[in-house]
Amino acid sequence: MSQTKTSKAWLRRHVTDPWVQKSKAEGFRARSAYKLKQIDEKEKILARGQFVVDLGAAPGGWSQVAAQAVGPSGAVLALDLLEMEPIPGVRFIQGDFETEEVLREITSALGGRPVDLVLSDMAPNFTGIGAVDQARTAGLAELAMEFAEQVLAPNGAIVLKVFHGVGFDDLLKRLRSRFVKVAVRKPDASRKESSETYFVARGLRDPRPARGNELGLESDQ
Repeated sequence: MSQTKTSKAWLRRHVTDPWVQKSKAEGFRARSAYKLKQIDEKEKILARGQFVVDLGAAPGGWSQVAAQAVGPSGAVLALDLLEMEPIPGVRFIQGDFETEEVLREITSALGGRPVDLVLSDMAPNFTGIGAVDQARTAGLAELAMEFAEQVLAPNGAIVLKVFHGVGFDDLLKRLRSRFVKVAVRKPDASRKESSETYFVARGLRDPRPARGNELGLESDQ
């Protein structure tokens, strides 16, 4: 019974959520689109002609925002374990980011081109056990950061979703050691009761060429 009440409460909150209503009115697939928009308003991370990789992309809200921002001269490569309906200007790969097979597919799609922006809104399937969910989320964030270190252009940037708790401070410390500028953002579109936070890091320190090989990946070129 409690689960039913919880589900009904979530549905009621979701339907009446102003960001959900706004996303429907403006043609975005998810309220999360406004999280990226608000981060960009503060950090100016999106620009015409960029090459963007969107990790954990489904249902596509962030990819929509990125595709609009980079325009026809740019490109967006999106990845998710779940299916995602096509978006103009977005190439989609379906698969598990934690597998070597999918990483090789991403590397092939990059074609040796440096990435201007890595977006990661990835989150695991939550178990309801706080410590477990936090650890798994932090693990995904670390994988996304390692990936970004391999593929980003020297002045590139990464946006990482994290949750306060285990691993939060360690990940922030590591980002600050690897990037010139790191900001912590909580967009207005994030639910107030959520501990969800975003790290925005830019400017790799000591960038190195041919970084993709360090992931055990082989370029097709």
